[in-house]
Amino acid sequence: MDESRYSGYTLVVMKNLNLFTILYIAVIMSSSLSGYIQENSALAFLAKVDQMPMVGWKVPVVSMGLYIAFLLVLYLQSESNLSLFLKVCLELAISFYISYVIGFSYTGIVLLILADTMRYFPKSRARLLFMVFISIFYLLIDYNLLSAYYGVAPLEAYLGYYQTEISSVLLGLKNVLNSLNMLVFLVYIILLVRMQFSEKERVLALNEQLNATNEELRCANMQLEEYAKESEKAAEARERNRLAREIHDTLGHALTGIITGIEACTTLMDVAPEATKEQLKAIAEVARQGVIDVRRSVKALRPDALEKFNLEKALAQAIQEMKRATNAEISYQCSAKLNCFDEDEENIIYRIVQECITNSIRHGKASKIQIQIGREFEILKICIKDNGIGCSNVHKGFGLHHMEERLDLLGGSLSYHGEDGFAVEAQLPIRWGTEEKKHD
Repeated sequence: MDESRYSGYTLVVMKNLNLFTILYIAVIMSSSLSGYIQENSALAFLAKVDQMPMVGWKVPVVSMGLYIAFLLVLYLQSESNLSLFLKVCLELAISFYISYVIGFSYTGIVLLILADTMRYFPKSRARLLFMVFISIFYLLIDYNLLSAYYGVAPLEAYLGYYQTEISSVLLGLKNVLNSLNMLVFLVYIILLVRMQFSEKERVLALNEQLNATNEELRCANMQLEEYAKESEKAAEARERNRLAREIHDTLGHALTGIITGIEACTTLMDVAPEATKEQLKAIAEVARQGVIDVRRSVKALRPDALEKFNLEKALAQAIQEMKRATNAEISYQCSAKLNCFDEDEENIIYRIVQECITNSIRHGKASKIQIQIGREFEILKICIKDNGIGCSNVHKGFGLHHMEERLDLLGGSLSYHGEDGFAVEAQLPIRWGTEEKKHD
């Protein structure tokens, strides 16, 4: 049983019950006054009271208006003892005026104030003082004590308009409503007490659980420390391997271009000195770029071309530099958008193209290389084929091995074969799906 939820329901029942009781008494008073006036017996009624009563139709209107105001104040939240005191005083003032309007014939609304204070305000000495204060107010707001000072007519004076049997039934129903309100209040108190006991039991159970798990936590901390040490060692190993791959890519690409270019210069030196000079300039540019890439690889592990340009321009520049340095015929076709990838994806695409060109020229002695990049559904495909010597029995070197590792980290795959030249196909999942995202 959820005592908190049921206590909330009980409080709602009290609010509705008070609303019905006050309206019931106000209607009795209003209809009695109207009846006295219609039967021209108002003087007989005035002889029973010490003060001119309120106009009949105003009794239910004023009492209901005051009760609505009372509910609004009841919903206010208090953040300090002072605001709580002011709120309770305002609630008591409105309840007093409601009781005054209906001749102090019903005071059960004060129990609603007491219930609200017990439920919604924090446990403290101040709350206990407020509860005592409200209880005293409930005992003092009585017709017999206050009629001498305020001169209000008792409910029995209004019931005198009706026949004895009807008057007894109306008065009995009013007493039943009053008793029912008291009964609901008692149920509410029982639920609150049970809720407090349940809360204490829950806290005790939590303390026992915490005490029981202290040893487990100590063991877990020791295991975490051991795991942290192992993770640190594994991270160091991964970082060393990653740094080695980056330097391999950068140096391998640059040195392949330099070696191939120098071999070409050796052939051209005697027959075409001017062409040799141009070739040497291209080789020098590749060497300078290689030095820059090595420095950047050590510093940030990201190619310099990708820092300066977007991926499309970086690939075009790398291909153009290798063509100038080696005189290899490299064709490049790209039918996919390359401006939507994250840095780790751009790095691997750039490195795959760079590594494949390097391998084709260094190991395959290729003079023609075809590069195609396209998209099939959610996969980016990179196909690179050359006319080199190929290899019937491919042994994975460092370059192929680390390309597979890079792709595996991003959920991709690599396939290759060495018949009729050498062909490589890399597949990379597109993480951003069907919608393109813009990179600044």
